Amino acid sequence: MELREYWNIAVKRGWIVILAAVVAAVAALGVSLIMPKTYEATIQLIVEPARPDWGLSQATKDLLRSYEVSMKSHSMTQEAIDRAQLDMTTDQFLADLDVSSDASNLTITIKAESRSEAEAVLMAQYLADIFVEKREEWNDKIDISDRIYVSKVDDVRYAVLASPKWKFNTLAGAVFGAIVGGIIVFFLEWLESDILRTTADLKKVVTAPVLGAIPLGSGSQARARSTRGLPSWIDPGFVLIFAVGLAIGAGLGALVVGLL
Repeated sequence: MELREYWNIAVKRGWIVILAAVVAAVAALGVSLIMPKTYEATIQLIVEPARPDWGLSQATKDLLRSYEVSMKSHSMTQEAIDRAQLDMTTDQFLADLDVSSDASNLTITIKAESRSEAEAVLMAQYLADIFVEKREEWNDKIDISDRIYVSKVDDVRYAVLASPKWKFNTLAGAVFGAIVGGIIVFFLEWLESDILRTTADLKKVVTAPVLGAIPLGSGSQARARSTRGLPSWIDPGFVLIFAVGLAIGAGLGALVVGLL
């Protein structure tokens, strides 16, 4: 297919792609705006060995994973709930908690999510405080040269909006809608692939020269022609409704993917 033919398809059916992208983006934006907001609070802990030798540094790296397990235990989260006076169970606390460590810089990151910004801050802050206190209690029982210190880099200042991310969802809806629109255009072009519209199309099929063409008449012949780039047996209104429906579905699908 020549470049000119691609251009003709874009001019004739480009409105389908644009319509699908716009409707999908609007759908994704609308759902994002009515969804409840979720906030995320983050606090970082730094783990430091008492002496800078290889053995204690390696032991510190090995302990990072066990620290994660300790912070995600029901006993420690229950203590954080009691101190912060939160109205939740440990299962609910753990479902909205994420603890990760980085052995390259000896840090532990605690992330807590909640529908309430203040609650997310309390969850992360109190859990970090309790863990630091327990490590200090443990260090008091061992020799100074063998201690592994854990301290907060900073206290939690605020919680950020974790979801819905309406900008991302709107963009994802538009992209996904445009893809669906492109599929519709491909399908329509496939339906008309065996129709000879111009003398150039005829020359591709037969080797004999084209000596003349019969002009289309009025009445039944005129009605038999394609309407706005569609085959005569397809109603343009039906195609429009079909494209809008698919675009809305694509927008909602993109929204779900964006929120995962």
